[in-house]
Amino acid sequence: MKMENSKGKIAAFFRKIGKKNMVIACAFVLVAVALVIAVSSINGAKDKGFDYSQGVGMTPSGNSTGDSTGTSEDVDTYFSSVQLNRQRSRDEALEVLQGVVDNDSSTETAKNEALAEINKLAKVMETEANIETLIVAKGFEECVAVISDEGASIVVKSDGLQAAQISQINEIVYEQAGISPSDIKIIQR
Repeated sequence: MKMENSKGKIAAFFRKIGKKNMVIACAFVLVAVALVIAVSSINGAKDKGFDYSQGVGMTPSGNSTGDSTGTSEDVDTYFSSVQLNRQRSRDEALEVLQGVVDNDSSTETAKNEALAEINKLAKVMETEANIETLIVAKGFEECVAVISDEGASIVVKSDGLQAAQISQINEIVYEQAGISPSDIKIIQR
């Protein structure tokens, strides 16, 4: 008797929410998961990071997760792999959101929310591309930028970052994304 009552409550809950809103909620969860995967792939790499939580952060944090003594081929593969995984995750999220927009049975509210999320993703992708291009233009061989709600993670190919280079990266990210240096994590590979 109790089990039937709880099943009825669950079914009523889902009827109240509606299929369209569940699709939208799933799309937002998928986008969030894609961002988490992109950020974790950068943060989980063997790198030497810089800690910006102690102010401007011009000194190495000392809590590196490994050394950066991989071969050049390993580093090149890393950058390609991160960029490919990031793009694949975003393509899947955009596909789900576009499905909501294209679905004739979606409400106007659902379509507008999906379009807003698509617009937000497009802006983030453009900002990341601009950051990567400008950092490479400053003399770094490779760069991957990932922007999230918490800040930005920037991975650069370097044998040792100087304070001036860190300042350049911080300035570029601030100018392009409006993210303060305290919310920027720079990782060298």
